Amino acid sequence: MGLHSGAPVTLRLLPAPAGSGIVFRRTDLDNFEIPATGRYVAKVSYATSLMRQGVLIQTTEHLLSSLIGMGVDNVIAELDNLELPILDGSALPYVEAFLRVGIRTQRRRRETIRVLSPIEVREGNKFIGLYPGSGYSIEYTIDFPAPVGHQSACIDLAAETYGQLIAPARTFGYKVDEQKLRDMGLIRGAGPESIIILGATGPENGPLRSPDEYVRHKVLDLIGDLALAGRRIEGHVVAERAGHAMHSALVSRLLKDRSTWELAHVPVETALSEENVPAAAATVLDSPALMSA
Repeated sequence: MGLHSGAPVTLRLLPAPAGSGIVFRRTDLDNFEIPATGRYVAKVSYATSLMRQGVLIQTTEHLLSSLIGMGVDNVIAELDNLELPILDGSALPYVEAFLRVGIRTQRRRRETIRVLSPIEVREGNKFIGLYPGSGYSIEYTIDFPAPVGHQSACIDLAAETYGQLIAPARTFGYKVDEQKLRDMGLIRGAGPESIIILGATGPENGPLRSPDEYVRHKVLDLIGDLALAGRRIEGHVVAERAGHAMHSALVSRLLKDRSTWELAHVPVETALSEENVPAAAATVLDSPALMSA
């Protein structure tokens, strides 16, 4: 079910032709499609949502993160409700599905967005910047109330395995905020099986999957939100106390200033193998439906 709507949903990932990009398809609304691009960003408060002609797709970041992290460029994501399933609160179920069905390279060179000059967004003590650099690297710092506190992570997606380092990190929330969020119509699908519930001294449904799982999940979200640039980023990201709104603001500024980046063609690397595959785009093979209760 969806994290915020609580609505039951079935999700199926289908291979797509080279050059298609990532496209969401609402099978309950005559197969209405919404491309996963910054043009259609609608809401960015507690999750990232897309809207086109009044049709909404909610909480896109975990699936988008898994696709970028695993080197998938082209896919159709079919769902029969307005929100993607929260599953276990991480991107690991998606990665496991990719591993089961496989990823196929395509007869077209992969395009990336190569950053040429710095782009920065500031809001009080919050900051996010995108800088030239080889590969795709991320530095993220968070500072939350106890028991999370201050955490930092440095991830190089060109050298480390997304499926091991980032995908398992789950979303988290504070027990004290639960009723307020439910009164706002949020987290209707949240539960101990899909979110880390934080009490005064730590997780009520622990243990953590890693000591820095909180910041790793923020990296997971960031990768998913930056996927809305339409292509994988080639550059270095620095984020401090950022969130969905600032991630999306960075994408918007990037796409509006064409002088800050160029399209580049690079060899494909997927997280399924330590060996590089040919310089081609990639799609998933036809996957089983992914469902949440």
